[in-house]
Amino acid sequence: MTDHGIIVATTPLSEQYQQHFPDTAASPLATQQSVEAQLSGKTPLFSEVLAQTDFSTLQLIPADENRIKQALYAQKPEIADLAVLLSPVATAFLPELIQRAAQLTKQHFGAARQLFAPLYMSNLCANECTYCGFSMSQAVKRRVLNSEELLQEAEAVKALGHDQLLLVTGEHERKVGMDYFRRQIPLLRPLFSRLMLEVQPLTTIEYQELKQLGIDTVLVYQETYQQQAYQQYHLKGNKTDMRWRLDCPDRLGKAGIDKIGLGILLGLADWRLDAFYLATHLRHLQKHYWRSQFSVAFPRLRPCSGGIEPKVLVGDKELVQLYCAFRIFAPELELILSTRERARLRDLLLPLVITSISAGSKTQPGGYQVAPEALQQFSIDDERSPKEMAAVLTELGLQPVWTNWHPAFGRGSSCS
Repeated sequence: MTDHGIIVATTPLSEQYQQHFPDTAASPLATQQSVEAQLSGKTPLFSEVLAQTDFSTLQLIPADENRIKQALYAQKPEIADLAVLLSPVATAFLPELIQRAAQLTKQHFGAARQLFAPLYMSNLCANECTYCGFSMSQAVKRRVLNSEELLQEAEAVKALGHDQLLLVTGEHERKVGMDYFRRQIPLLRPLFSRLMLEVQPLTTIEYQELKQLGIDTVLVYQETYQQQAYQQYHLKGNKTDMRWRLDCPDRLGKAGIDKIGLGILLGLADWRLDAFYLATHLRHLQKHYWRSQFSVAFPRLRPCSGGIEPKVLVGDKELVQLYCAFRIFAPELELILSTRERARLRDLLLPLVITSISAGSKTQPGGYQVAPEALQQFSIDDERSPKEMAAVLTELGLQPVWTNWHPAFGRGSSCS
């Protein structure tokens, strides 16, 4: 980072990522990676793009008042514009960022705000991640919801008013993998207008099958793009393979998934640098998988059982700057804010940049009906019910949107 706060790499990224991704022949995912490489054809994977790209020229861009104003109103914002808007110098122009971001949000989304709820299907996990309450070393009671329990949970979520559901599991391919998804997703599909999924990274062929089963959106958060930090937090399991996770959104795009969700976990490493990598990732995906839509979220590290304290503190002002900068960088992008954040901050961001929010969330398997006393993956801060959130949206002059797509119109994909 320069004195002006522009994000740069002291070592060219091409060298960094060649060091980051050594020969993976010994990896448990090596066979799958070989198959995926054959399927990729001429489209480069994001890990390959990073290995061949040098962004060090950004250090030549001064983050002064004139450059910040240029970035604010760029007709086709580039990575360099985002770097300027994310710089420490730009925090002095936060009112201008807020005004511009709010203008673009209204222009592209009007008053509509989507509501959804997560449904945790399992807390089994074969990974050791130091920041997660589901980490394999945690001495907690593990649970995989069966079909009857899932339907009870789904009906409880429906009773709250939700019609868009995010299915979440820990990463355990043997007990909560494709066989489990094949049994359970068809049971839930008729109940909701949109089904989203956040599980372990899968293959292109598996994502194609999930699409046929009824999955509309898949979220796969990189957590951090910085290799040293990534290795520090991910100690065991398939999640230690950074390349496999990094290229997962490419597999989603090849599978024709309607919407692909990206994200970083704020608090693990330099948030500006991670945001810069994420923006580069987004542009890569938009270029090659333009039939898909995209969403981005910036969750902050929250307390959990056995979890770590944030290495890098990201304050409210920085979080607002980050969301506003991404709205200006990608005006059409869906920006998500979860119940991790406190009510007052959510109410502030909703009219400005956020287009999709969770409400009434439970972050444990069975949390809505079957086992509400079970251990959460992380603590939440906004405990208002979906009905209360809808009232808040209305008071803010916004329109709560419960149903994304009516079943009467069929389920034809924009990617078919």
